[in-house]
Amino acid sequence: MKAAILQMTSSDDPAANLPVTLSMMRDAAAQGADMVFTPEVTNCVSASRTHQQAVLQAEGADVTLADIRAEAKALGVWVSIGSLALKTDDPDGRFANRQFLIGPTGDIAARYDKIHMFDVDVSETETYRESAGYRPGKRASLAQTPFGMMGLSICYDVRFAYLYRDLAQAGAQIITVPSAFSPVTGAAHWEPLLRARAIETGCYIIAAAQTGQHDATHGKARKTHGHSMVVAPWGDVLADAGTERGITMVDLDLAEVAKARQRVPALTHDRDYTGP
Repeated sequence: MKAAILQMTSSDDPAANLPVTLSMMRDAAAQGADMVFTPEVTNCVSASRTHQQAVLQAEGADVTLADIRAEAKALGVWVSIGSLALKTDDPDGRFANRQFLIGPTGDIAARYDKIHMFDVDVSETETYRESAGYRPGKRASLAQTPFGMMGLSICYDVRFAYLYRDLAQAGAQIITVPSAFSPVTGAAHWEPLLRARAIETGCYIIAAAQTGQHDATHGKARKTHGHSMVVAPWGDVLADAGTERGITMVDLDLAEVAKARQRVPALTHDRDYTGP
């Protein structure tokens, strides 16, 4: 599989972000991509819940989703939309952070709502309360593609190894980790976590990321770490996009999944235990 990883700097304006996404999809397809991967919150990076309430849409009405589906069909490629921020019908008004796997017919092959919410105090000046604006998902997601079985995850999920082990033991050969990672935690933890999840599971890890300073018309502007990565099942970093916006092309050989798991079959070595 030839994968195209899109590293983006989305603003808080979905209408402005959409043509950038579609243009990058076309460029990726022109470079021979079989599947295109976009980062977390492709449609809108915003710290303002009030602004999000004004500009976000529910899944059925979301223009970004509809146009990406149409473009995937026109180009004949698979697309992993890392996630879209979407309105829900929840009584408390919280949004969904939802990933979509789109087939070359434009149909939705899989959905996944981010399970683990980024509620942290990185420093006195950098705090996040994702659960205040987003509802956590409750179901892991796995989908068959012509290129292999794909498991879905998003950003902060990467710190919860059991999710990745469950996906791999259920058949995943590739796991997505689209992200909008904090620069502070990204510098310290991004690469080690991605490599660990690849090594533990014997999966390819594909992590399309947001990068840089994100334009904000409302609320505090965000910065993200960048460094979109592809990690092989043995833990080798096949690609690191640095901090610039752009497209990174990587060829994946699914035979490497079986090879890594044969060398260290840890997924078959679970044992029951008591305690602590």
